[in-house]
Amino acid sequence: MFNQETYIRRRSELKRLVGNGIVILFGNNEAPANYPANSFAPMRQDSSFLYYFGQHRDGLVGVIDIDQDTEMLFGDDIDVEDIVWMGYTPSVADLAAEVGITKTAPMKELTTYVQRQTASGKTVHFLPPYRFDTKIQIMDLLGVHPSQQKESASLTLIKAVVKMRATKEPQEIEAIERACEVGYAMHTTAQLLIRPGVTERFIGGQVDGIARSLAQGVSFATIFTQHGEIMHGCPSDARLEAGRLALCDAGCELDDYCSDNTRTMPVTGKFDQRQLEIYSIVEACHDYVLEVAKPGVKYADVHFAVCRLMTNRLKELGLMKGDTEEAVRAGAHAMFLPHGLGHMMGMDVHDMEGLGQIYVGFDEETRPNLEQFGTNCLRMGRRLEEGFVVTDEPGIYFIPALIDDWKASGHCKDFLNFDKLETYKDFGGIRIEDDILITADGCRFLGKSRIPYHPKELEAFMENNNQTIH
Repeated sequence: MFNQETYIRRRSELKRLVGNGIVILFGNNEAPANYPANSFAPMRQDSSFLYYFGQHRDGLVGVIDIDQDTEMLFGDDIDVEDIVWMGYTPSVADLAAEVGITKTAPMKELTTYVQRQTASGKTVHFLPPYRFDTKIQIMDLLGVHPSQQKESASLTLIKAVVKMRATKEPQEIEAIERACEVGYAMHTTAQLLIRPGVTERFIGGQVDGIARSLAQGVSFATIFTQHGEIMHGCPSDARLEAGRLALCDAGCELDDYCSDNTRTMPVTGKFDQRQLEIYSIVEACHDYVLEVAKPGVKYADVHFAVCRLMTNRLKELGLMKGDTEEAVRAGAHAMFLPHGLGHMMGMDVHDMEGLGQIYVGFDEETRPNLEQFGTNCLRMGRRLEEGFVVTDEPGIYFIPALIDDWKASGHCKDFLNFDKLETYKDFGGIRIEDDILITADGCRFLGKSRIPYHPKELEAFMENNNQTIH
């Protein structure tokens, strides 16, 4: 939690941006795993509620009356039976006071309050819900069926929240830096444990354990796999094999802010020539972003600049052919890079994605092309601004099913050498990802410690592997 003034200032700015009506921000409730008393732990509070109200306790709803310039926190105090099991919890009034709010009420009064506001003609602003209990609560309060709530959510509020949360305050950047330090520990642990015979699940579990030991936990489900061509490959019981590559995409959440990094390592600790050729292309694309990303530049333009660089280098290896501009325009590069260069990051690892990616990552001049494979997966294309935190995560993947599909249909056949591609079906995939902060005149990596990724540096680090596997 930041200081009280932070939340007072944020709510004041939200009032200014929204203009009128009342804003309702729903905190999260405990989520049962398989029966009511066995909840997923620790509870994860809603990010926008945290941003404006700062409290992690379940069962809270924050209300901002813009017209009356008042704020309230609704929630029920914890009774003694819960205290026996869970320990002491401050009263709702105490929680409210910590973030500069003087008015509170029990949850049963929220319905009456909202009915009174709507009867007087006030607009009720709410964000798109993503939890079923919140959807039911909105239906009870406003009579909007869950199937209609995404469309009924306040666009004015969405745009105001995106505007505020997109630009990170210095204290938020410091929090992300701390999360990146834990991310360093997670990834270097994986790098030191990788060797033939160790299971994916074992290393994935060790990575998760670092996040649980040094932070609140992982910021998303850890990806660790020899099948790097699968974008979200979960750790399996498969044992690492000599000659393969292992991809680790992992991050933590610390003090409510996230880290997100990816590294790809040779299982034996040394790249073979073919691996190094592809890896060096991804490395060059990753580092190129640091040269061109800066305020005023559209991240979509950075993405396609990376795609052109990748295409030129793949042509040198005989995997692509033809005119580079035409190839990228046709989407031929998406055979190898079917996702976007990066996404916003902050309190959510895909920051604010639940509010609608079209509002978070794009604006009127950077609407994504939803009709083209690959381009339709861009999450970030808008003009960069100082204080934005985005990921830089180019990759090259050889996906057998995609190769077969495009070869059979002749898709982009003027730009792809399918015979050469056939020989790469056993390759897997490579991704290198870091978190970058847009500064006044450019950008920089976040995190004081750099997770090894340059080939010689990475090989030297893995050579010092003295870990014992039990």
